[in-house]
Amino acid sequence: MIHGFHAKELNHIFPYYVSGELLVLGTLFIRKLNLSSYLYIPLILTAGFFLLSNDIIVNETKKVISSIMIICFAGYALLMEIGNSRINTRFIVADSLVFLYYAMSVFMFFLLRQLAGFKAQDANMIWNVNNLLCSLLYVSLIYTFLKLKK
Repeated sequence: MIHGFHAKELNHIFPYYVSGELLVLGTLFIRKLNLSSYLYIPLILTAGFFLLSNDIIVNETKKVISSIMIICFAGYALLMEIGNSRINTRFIVADSLVFLYYAMSVFMFFLLRQLAGFKAQDANMIWNVNNLLCSLLYVSLIYTFLKLKK
């Protein structure tokens, strides 16, 4: 988008990305786990707060809070799947990679502030690990959806 539209910055899009990601994954986990519909209230309020342009919380902090909420949902889903006497392996790979990717993204956003001080090789290694985990997450989601389709 930066090159296509010759945009100088994209910070105004980031809150929509974080809010949308939180709403989609939060709704998915609430429905999948048959949790109380009252959990939609804090989910929607948090996503709405992230859309507000304010100086209270910066975009990186919004992403970390969103990722921690998604980690909690994914961790609870994994605990429910593992604790179930009849193990259903349809979602365990996707849920575990969601958990792993978002846990990694929390650490990535803590490292972003120090990224300018890293050598190019170290920064590339960090981004390559992030890209690898993201690719594994997408492949596991596609595999899960294809497996459910059958």
